[in-house]
Order: sequence, then C-alpha cells, then structure tokens
Amino acid sequence: MTLSFIETSFLSANASFEKSDGVILGCPYDGSASFRPGARFGPSAIRRASWGIETFSPYLQRDLSQCSIHDQGDLELPLGEKKRSLGLIRKALGQILSKEKFPILLGGDHLITLPAIEELLPWYPQLHILHIDAHTDLREEYLGESLCHSTVMRKVVDYLDEGRLFQIGIRSGTEDEFKLARKMKSIISYDPASLNAMIRRLKNKPVYITLDLDVIDPSLLPGVGTPEPGGLTFQEFLFLLKRLQTLHVIGLDMVELTPDYDPTQVSSVTASVMLREMILAFCFSRAVKPIQKERKNA
Repeated sequence: MTLSFIETSFLSANASFEKSDGVILGCPYDGSASFRPGARFGPSAIRRASWGIETFSPYLQRDLSQCSIHDQGDLELPLGEKKRSLGLIRKALGQILSKEKFPILLGGDHLITLPAIEELLPWYPQLHILHIDAHTDLREEYLGESLCHSTVMRKVVDYLDEGRLFQIGIRSGTEDEFKLARKMKSIISYDPASLNAMIRRLKNKPVYITLDLDVIDPSLLPGVGTPEPGGLTFQEFLFLLKRLQTLHVIGLDMVELTPDYDPTQVSSVTASVMLREMILAFCFSRAVKPIQKERKNA
C-alpha cells in the first residue's frame, strides 16, 4: 500500500524549480507592523486555505493544473533583524530572477515590497509599480521610523522616475501624503475611464503589482494588519484583475494577511482565491520577455 501525504505548498504549485514558470516565495516578515502584528503567519495561512478551494477559476475559465508553479516555501528570517531580513528577501528574489522565473511573493507586512523593487530595478530599469492598497504608504517616517510598511511607497518613489507609480484603492493617508500623491498624479480612480487611461499609459511597460489585502473591504476580509472601511468587493477586484491582464506584468506580491484576527478563516480563504486568480491572470500561458534580454537592451 502506498501512503499519501498532504502537501504544504500552495494548491497545485508542485512543479520543480527548474521546470517552473512562476515561483512562490513566502516572506514571513512583520517587524514593521504598526497596528496589528501577525502578518508573518500570512504565507502559511494562504497555503493551508488553498486546500479548501478548487484549482479551476470559473471567472477566468482557467485551471491551476495547467500552470507550472513552484512553491519554495517560506524564507527563514531572523526576528528583530530588519535590514538583514530585507537583504535575505532580496537575495532570494535575485535567485528567482536569475533563472528567468516569474516571482510571486507572499508577505508579511508591506515592507517586503521594498527589497523586491530594489532587486527588480537592475533587471527592469523601466519598471512601473501598480500599488493596490487602502493606504498611500507615502509617509517620510512613522513613529520615528523611516523604514516601515507606512513608508514603503515613499522609499520606492525615490528609485523611480516621475509617473511610474500608480495607486488604486487608496482611501487612507495623511494630508501630506495625499498632497504628494496629487503632485505625482499617482492615485487612479476606480472607474472604467480612469482604468483605461492607466492601462494605455502602462502598455508594453514592465509592471510589478503589489497588493495589500486591506484594499478589500474589511467586512469581507477582516484579517489584515490595518483594516480600513470602504474597500473593494471581491467582484470589483475580479473586474480590475481582468482589465490588468493586458499588461506586461513581470512579478507580484500579496501582503498584510494577519490570519489570527479572523478565526473564521474566511480572510485566508479569500486571499487564497485572489492568489489563484492572480496566478491564472499573469502566469497562464506566460509570454514574458526574457529578463536577460530586457536588461541587456536597457
């Protein structure tokens, strides 16, 4: 008799690293959480919840079994060592990019996006960022700390030319943050005309998507570090995702799930379904330019 064992990876992410198109990397860091910590448990919760959902998406009419995804598991990050942890995330992402794989990062708090952008920019000098979030994350500092999840997009902006940050779902921030966002014209309204204009501007540009799960209304997904009323519904997220499929997306992250604040586990299940849809939207029959070629011609 052959014994069967339940996998601990994300649903159907069972391809070898060598044969995969996309690679899931857990980044369980929440050392900069400012309200409700616990996002370090997000990656494992998303994986566990995925075993309660189907591989098939009725929304996109695609199946995860048709994708070639490898789940590397979670990085072991040293508690309390912020810069060292960020450096390890950057190094792990570099290994994924060096093999021309599509990176799928699971946080962790939103600060994990910073080393991702730092590592991606040498590969994609014309990188554009699509930031889907309830919060602007454009502070100079928060509680005396200049490096945290509340300042991550401000740090990212320092690396980018003007007009390369796009923000969707924003509904919380300081007055100064909104002034800066208006100056940069980074906040995109959630309406068809505005989305179409953004998509035209991003056409043929390399785009990295960073998704903070608090963009979804907390009545539907309460298990996040900093919940904010007035968010997107799941159906609105799907509408947005379908519009983004035409973009040249070169990687993504999903951050800020704090599963312990939702004992129903609905937040983890919803995050798992959202991840399934994002993988199917951007990794299904992937046609991404080779990384080395893009870097060489930059």
